[in-house]
Amino acid sequence: MDVDETSGLFRLLGDSARLRLLRILSREALNVSELTAVLGLAQSGVSRHLGLLREAGLVVEARAGGYTWYRLASDLAGSSEGRGPLWDFVHREFARVTPATQADDARLQEVRRVRKERFADHGADVLRGQLVPGRSWAAWARALGLLLPPLDVVDIGCGDGFLAIEAAGWARSVVAVDRSAAVLARARALGDRRRVSNIAWKRGEMERLPLSADSVDVALLSQALHHAGDPARVLAEAHRVVRPGGRIVVLDLREHSEAWVASKLGDRWLGFSEKQLRELIAAAGFADIIVRVGSRAPDDPFVVLIAAGTKPAEAGPSARQQPCITRSTTS
Repeated sequence: MDVDETSGLFRLLGDSARLRLLRILSREALNVSELTAVLGLAQSGVSRHLGLLREAGLVVEARAGGYTWYRLASDLAGSSEGRGPLWDFVHREFARVTPATQADDARLQEVRRVRKERFADHGADVLRGQLVPGRSWAAWARALGLLLPPLDVVDIGCGDGFLAIEAAGWARSVVAVDRSAAVLARARALGDRRRVSNIAWKRGEMERLPLSADSVDVALLSQALHHAGDPARVLAEAHRVVRPGGRIVVLDLREHSEAWVASKLGDRWLGFSEKQLRELIAAAGFADIIVRVGSRAPDDPFVVLIAAGTKPAEAGPSARQQPCITRSTTS
């Protein structure tokens, strides 16, 4: 036994971040950006951990498709000698389910979804780097936006502003509303870098929008409703600001059991069932409601629902009776 080498290996594996990194890489190869998204660590920290694991022979790297991909060393668990028994123990520990591992796995699924939608590898092994140039869901979404007439839009709970900026490409005007001044500052800076001039960035609560009644054609709520303390009131506000004949469009999570999102991401609701979402939108005063699955991936705990409704032409700005629904998680 090389005491120094063995003690160094145990010190290396004694760091929780490195164990999480190895656990994720035991599932598939990822690049640094993807590992950063999964682990929620700074890119510099992920790179440092990868360097240490690579020097110890636990991780190998390969370049393909313009990226450097990291995976476990192929012989790490392939022998009963050397590190094999130790890896068997670690691998058994990786199979244990905890809130932390659930969170990592959920973020890994999101990385897989984004990777698939970008068509970067289009069904191929990531290390083969098979590409389909020019294939993009984002480009298709922008193309479909060209079919829309000029519209006035509000993005409720706009976050970092990506959807508002995309909508600005086809809308006459966009009002982007968020409660956080810091988030709005980042969104505004992004809009400035993209040279977007038809967005008004406004600070406000989803339940009390800084807009007058009947002032927009479309209200967008993308992954915002599950952060609301009172979803019914948010939808009532959307109804108030939408003009008669205007529409609401909602993207949100279907009900799920990933309770860790409450503490890690601040979610106040563990999604909504199709029935709940339909009833909420209807009770706010919208009609002709459509609710369907917008995105689903195998083994992904998160399914995205998309919903739309129309404010009747004869409707006034006030909302209808709000429904009572059971909270999925605590505030």
